[in-house]
Amino acid sequence: MSSEASRRDFLRLTVAGTAALGALPSALGAAAGQSSGKLPVEKGLVYSMLPEKMSVADRFKLARDTGFKVVQAPTTPDQGGAEELKKAADAAGIKIDSVMNMAHWKYPLSSSDPADVAKGMEGMRISLHNAKLWGAKSVLLVPAVVNPKTSYKEAWVRSQREIRKLLPLAEEVKVVISIEEVWNKFLLSPLEMARYIDEFHSSWVKAWFDVGNVVLYGYPQDWIHTLGKRISNVHLKDFKVTHSCFEWVDLGDGEVMWPAVRQALIDTGYSGSVICELKTGDEAYLRDLSQRIDRLLIQA
Repeated sequence: MSSEASRRDFLRLTVAGTAALGALPSALGAAAGQSSGKLPVEKGLVYSMLPEKMSVADRFKLARDTGFKVVQAPTTPDQGGAEELKKAADAAGIKIDSVMNMAHWKYPLSSSDPADVAKGMEGMRISLHNAKLWGAKSVLLVPAVVNPKTSYKEAWVRSQREIRKLLPLAEEVKVVISIEEVWNKFLLSPLEMARYIDEFHSSWVKAWFDVGNVVLYGYPQDWIHTLGKRISNVHLKDFKVTHSCFEWVDLGDGEVMWPAVRQALIDTGYSGSVICELKTGDEAYLRDLSQRIDRLLIQA
């Protein structure tokens, strides 16, 4: 999938017959108890949540006015478009702290087709250069897709091989390649994700943790405790299981145990950004969402 819209479509797919593979919540969080005070994170959203009908400048102003400090922007191949995003963000006082790589679904690094891999690699190179221009610290990458044509082992070996080729550029531009767990039939446990990242032996590869994505097969708080300092960024979303369907819902209306997630972030010393990845909405919707993040996570 090559667009943010297609990413959302993928996340809305009906899921049936999924086995629960999660572990019990970590004893670390239970032992620590619930901590009070403000969680030291920056609140953000993905750029596509801002109304497309608005100008670039007005979209960033809306983010600021509804209480957000950071935005995750999409890969932008056009230099003029990339510079426009930077100018608008700077004018609004918004930080572009990360890049949503847009090539990894259509052109996965795990593909057996060299042409697809080449396009996927070019998408990552553009994303890393975007990040340098914008002052962003990380690029989100879904590293591989397991499917009938690509086995789990092939996905692991091929994706790691290509990511290693990107490490010199990541180090040069001082931008982290942040691996996301998502419904790609790959990296299905926190232990496995930790191993995958550790095998690079590089500080330029970390984890992009999505709170909602793991609800199907685990507990977000367990993943956070296991990944610990490997986590560079966090996505926020919530899901509700209804019969055999997985429904995308507003934060606090789904299965995520937000007090436990908050405690896990405190336990592991996380202090980066928490970026919402939900539907596009108007000012009232975004204000409500901003208040939900404060209530559930930041100021609880």
